[in-house]
Amino acid sequence: MSTGNDRNQQLFDRAQRSIPGGVNSPVRAFRSVGGTPRFIERALGPHFWDANGARYIDYIGSWGPMIVGHTHPDVVAAMHAAIARGLSYGAPTAGEVEMAEEIIRLVPSIEQVRLVSSGTEAAMSALRLARGAAGDGKGRRKIIKFEGCYHGHADSLLVKAGSGLLTFGNPSSAGVPAEITQHTLVLDYNDCEQLEDAFKTHGDDIACVMVEVIAGNMNLVRATPEFIQTMRKLCTKHGAILVFDEVMTGFRVALGGAQSLYGVQPDLTVLGKVIGGGMPVAAFGGRREVMKHLAPLGGVYQAGTLSGNPVAVSCGLATLKLIQAPGFYERLSAQTGKLIDGLVAAAQIHDVPFCGDFVGGMFGIYFATNVPQSYAQIMATDKERFNRFFHAMLDRGVYLAPSAYEAGFVSAAHDDEVISQTLATAGKAFAAVAAASPR
Repeated sequence: MSTGNDRNQQLFDRAQRSIPGGVNSPVRAFRSVGGTPRFIERALGPHFWDANGARYIDYIGSWGPMIVGHTHPDVVAAMHAAIARGLSYGAPTAGEVEMAEEIIRLVPSIEQVRLVSSGTEAAMSALRLARGAAGDGKGRRKIIKFEGCYHGHADSLLVKAGSGLLTFGNPSSAGVPAEITQHTLVLDYNDCEQLEDAFKTHGDDIACVMVEVIAGNMNLVRATPEFIQTMRKLCTKHGAILVFDEVMTGFRVALGGAQSLYGVQPDLTVLGKVIGGGMPVAAFGGRREVMKHLAPLGGVYQAGTLSGNPVAVSCGLATLKLIQAPGFYERLSAQTGKLIDGLVAAAQIHDVPFCGDFVGGMFGIYFATNVPQSYAQIMATDKERFNRFFHAMLDRGVYLAPSAYEAGFVSAAHDDEVISQTLATAGKAFAAVAAASPR
């Protein structure tokens, strides 16, 4: 039980009596890194404050959505205006049409789009749609996903997934019957040969390939161009649907998402996080000939009472407007690069094996000598050193993802002063890691 005046601990003790594990999403529990979760009271720009009043430089940004920083005045104003008109209607609004048009304009592979409320909902709906549309809707069963990629907690996708499942060391979830996942083929990320063999064996029964083009749920791991081009070629050849899960990377790594960086167009794209700007908005969309299979036009059913919620959409639209400012992504990428270069330099000073990578406003840090390219390489990184570094940074006011297997995020509000403060703190944290490491 809690002692003293630690309000975070008091809240955590209280939460565990009414919420499983004391949290509403597993990675928030700090079980991978140990210690007491911080309960957040408020946020502004690149910072948030916990229940004890301590301020942190925030590098999770609500796991990606806060690309313009917390409580941006334009976003808050748009939401206040929407709230004054009403909270929810269960009927169409002009805002959701505008949101759809904006997504279509910015992501060329998307000709039609359906709004939903979460990334999990978008991914499971895209999967159902892919099965209903692949091979002219002739009932293909099998799907391909990749080890370490996380596409939400729908049953058929919780097979060797990343994110919190890696944090707790579980390759899949209890409560998922084998007969549900028997048609899910799990391949190694960045392995073209395995992909070709799978299509050679099962090509006529593969409905879709779903992939994080830049994985963020086993930490940041980039797909090789050859890997993405191979799956595009095979899906086209065999009539399978190629689904890019850009819940994390969409509008985060580039204005057109990861697909714009690779120059490969999927048949369906799953979006979330940034398009909601911190509110629950997600989407799936793609080629018109695929989307026509979705109800009420076709036989693939999907529905949601709060889909296209007017308050949430107003938040997302305001965010999408801000990120289209000239030079936005160039500045965001430059700040992320300063962070990663500075962290690597600080680690070298203290002779700590460490490296980093970044794309746009998304980054990965690894206690390893080389940037990982696969799930196996991620699992070989030094988790114990990461845990020591995490707590050394947290104790000094820098909040990183509480897991060695999660990407981090920089916002437009992370200016030079904030980055400099972070790097000064990192120097002390790496010194602490080096002192605690066996020689």
